[in-house]
Amino acid sequence: MTPQTHPETLPEGTHIGRTALRVNDIDEMTGFYRDVVGLSILGQSDDETILGVSNKPLLILEEAEDAAERHSSSSGLFHNAFRVPSREALGDALARIREHWQLGGASDHGVSEALYLTDPEGNGIEIYRDYPRDEWPYSDDGTVRMGTYALELEPIAAAAAGDLNLPDGTDVGHVHLEVSSLEEFSEFYVDLIGFEAQTTAPAALFVSAGGYHHHLGANTWSRRSKPASGRGISWFEIVVPDTAVLTEIQARIGDGEYPVSETEDGFSVTGPDEIEVRLRT
Repeated sequence: MTPQTHPETLPEGTHIGRTALRVNDIDEMTGFYRDVVGLSILGQSDDETILGVSNKPLLILEEAEDAAERHSSSSGLFHNAFRVPSREALGDALARIREHWQLGGASDHGVSEALYLTDPEGNGIEIYRDYPRDEWPYSDDGTVRMGTYALELEPIAAAAAGDLNLPDGTDVGHVHLEVSSLEEFSEFYVDLIGFEAQTTAPAALFVSAGGYHHHLGANTWSRRSKPASGRGISWFEIVVPDTAVLTEIQARIGDGEYPVSETEDGFSVTGPDEIEVRLRT
């Protein structure tokens, strides 16, 4: 079951690609995302680390030694969400967190089982696995209905297979932002980019393409009022299935208030709260 679409809706197959963080201590952060999260180092230079699964990049760490700590009023990242393909992989993630770090929380969202933690520089992380899609709850209008319920950890721990790394099939399932205005978030990501609203919650909105529960989340829980700056999110990618879709999105955005620039494989736009979004096929 999927909600009704309009001509400018993003097609099925749209997904989140890579995300990038500006970090102060690239060595510490690289070690954290390797040992605790379970990503593999795919490439490394003096000021950048590329991490991912197999040969698939998922996270870019960009060293910015002089970048200030993110201000309490600045918009930016709530969490990057790494989606694993099985409960076994989620159990392995829980084991790594318990051995090397601290679990910040865990929830059953009706559509997924999720673990939460925070990296050494304060960036939120979710590691989750989806329930089968035919088990997701839906509202009468066809949108996915998510909730937040207690999650029993011991069955997840018992499913662990002992793998030290995230397995093939892991990706960035969604990105959740802290924004200054849900109205501006919706105008940009729904009206211009083409996502569909799926779930609303107090001071939060979740949007997706192709009937997924959410590719992007946004909240105003902490009353952020200033643009993103300092350490934290640098940019993230939205990947669409073909160049025709990419061209249509660029045409819609090009006439508006948000700065657009060409990239090697698509284009970049600085959206609400000065968060950079890169779009490609």
